[in-house]
Amino acid sequence: MSAAAYGIVTSCGNRFRVEGLQDHRPIGAFSFLARYRVIDFPVSNLSNSGLDHIQVYVSQNPRSLAEHLAGGQHYNINTKRGKLQLLFDQESRLNDIYNTDVSAYMGNLDIIGRMPQDYVIITPGYMVFTQNFRDLLDQHVGSEADVTLLYHHVNNAKDSFSNCQVLECDKQKNLKSIGPNLGTANEKNIFMDTYIMKNELFLRLIKEAQKESSVLTLSEILNMEKDKLNVKCVQHKGYFAAICDFRSYFEANMELLDIDTARSLFQPDWSIYTQTTDSCPTKYVDGASVRNSMIANGCVIEGDVENSVIGRGVTIKKGAVVRNCVILGHTEIDNDVHLEYQVVDKWAKIIHIKEIIASPDKPGYIRRDDVI
Repeated sequence: MSAAAYGIVTSCGNRFRVEGLQDHRPIGAFSFLARYRVIDFPVSNLSNSGLDHIQVYVSQNPRSLAEHLAGGQHYNINTKRGKLQLLFDQESRLNDIYNTDVSAYMGNLDIIGRMPQDYVIITPGYMVFTQNFRDLLDQHVGSEADVTLLYHHVNNAKDSFSNCQVLECDKQKNLKSIGPNLGTANEKNIFMDTYIMKNELFLRLIKEAQKESSVLTLSEILNMEKDKLNVKCVQHKGYFAAICDFRSYFEANMELLDIDTARSLFQPDWSIYTQTTDSCPTKYVDGASVRNSMIANGCVIEGDVENSVIGRGVTIKKGAVVRNCVILGHTEIDNDVHLEYQVVDKWAKIIHIKEIIASPDKPGYIRRDDVI
């Protein structure tokens, strides 16, 4: 019989900042690939792995995330024997040095302490990947490790994964250190902020962190305690994206328009659940042109859309050109507007300015509810 575990989906605390988008919602609530939210991936991973008790931590602007998660029924969670629970960080000021994962856990220590499961699986609400945590838990138990950490090996760490952490491991996959990505080399093991350990050890570590310093994180206390523990590193295979800044959000949406890349994330036997809405199919007017794009329902397309992600209820009028863009829901692109390399936030209207073109390495942002 497999070991019993509950899941924790963490917020990014004060580590990451996605300019513009994060003013209105946490990263987990970001629209992704037109129909999903970023939070759908970690919650679906835990649910697909058979975990029915899942805690989701949020540190700021919780409304959109709370509305999307609701009671968790759409994640195939058995709510008779489990639940999806939204928990709040008391230190919820963005970029506050006290706004750490340990602070959030300490604020909910009574809930964590009452969890009956022997093990906890902690995974981030700001990274996109798929992982069978049941298999990883079985591997952890079989290895007799105290802690198992998940990482993804990358070859572009100099220019990407800012503010992420990296793992140094020996040949036997024992942890040597956890530290920041300094951008000094391309080949790095990016820590996926994913841990498996006994709940008893988890409680001890967060209490020790708080005792040592009010600004320590879980990874920092683990790095300090690693020589006293058996900490194993496991490499993740498949698609991986860390939504750690504005460019990484844009690039993750763009690269998944490639069918082979998308197949490395979406598997037939591993559903990614989300909250669905009842709306009419998208209407394509005569003369509209759509190429290599992902378009949600409820849209009206009269113009030219290429290599773009279009959210629900978007209107793109006649003569408009949208290329290499991420357009969030319920926006309006007026006649003859030309957009390239833009992220357009919800409810924006682009009417007066007819050409807005940025570059792939520095995409532009059009603010929520703005009229330009």
